[in-house]
Amino acid sequence: MRLVVAQCQVDYVGRLSAHLPMARRLLLIKADGSVSVHADDRAYKPLNWMSPPCALQEIEDDEHTVWEVTNKAGERLIIRIGEVEHDWTGMLGQDPGLVKDGVEAHLQELLAEQVVTFGDGWTLVRREYPTAIGPVDLLCRDDHGQAVAVEVKRRGEIDGVEQLTRYLDLLNRDPLLAPVTGIFAAQEIKPQARTLAEDRGIRCVVVDYDALRGYDDEESRLF
Repeated sequence: MRLVVAQCQVDYVGRLSAHLPMARRLLLIKADGSVSVHADDRAYKPLNWMSPPCALQEIEDDEHTVWEVTNKAGERLIIRIGEVEHDWTGMLGQDPGLVKDGVEAHLQELLAEQVVTFGDGWTLVRREYPTAIGPVDLLCRDDHGQAVAVEVKRRGEIDGVEQLTRYLDLLNRDPLLAPVTGIFAAQEIKPQARTLAEDRGIRCVVVDYDALRGYDDEESRLF
């Protein structure tokens, strides 16, 4: 990757024409060959760019360094560079890709560590409690020692309630566990899912992911 902060003029020559007058901008050349021109706004969107595959030729004229970027369709991005303030080249390495924050596995892990979210005196029996039809997210015991199966979702919908219902039907056949009640826990629970869960005697709990992580700022709350 190469990052250049410089005064530059940019012209695009292709199906349409575009011109950016001389100004201070960020020029970005990525390892895939793409070239993009950025201003200090618009978040991620560049002012102009050339997607790979393309070729970059660097030419020196009497006044400027000129980058001429050409793609396979013959379109050209011509960048005339004036005063250069910063020029860095380096390797970022292979990127592992986006890991979404708040996925169900992490939410499940946090709730396993903080089962008192469901009530004082609660204890965790096991995460991913095995059954013949798949693992129950959390198997807990409440303050009376009764077994409770907890299904954890980021967004609680009807299919999650149906899933928990199947687990409860199976767990209640085990004389060492029965009676087993259920909790449907999610950051958001759809009204239809709540109605179905409550009709089946399943308790719904909306959990605050930031509070579980210790990031909740009570002083910034309106209510």
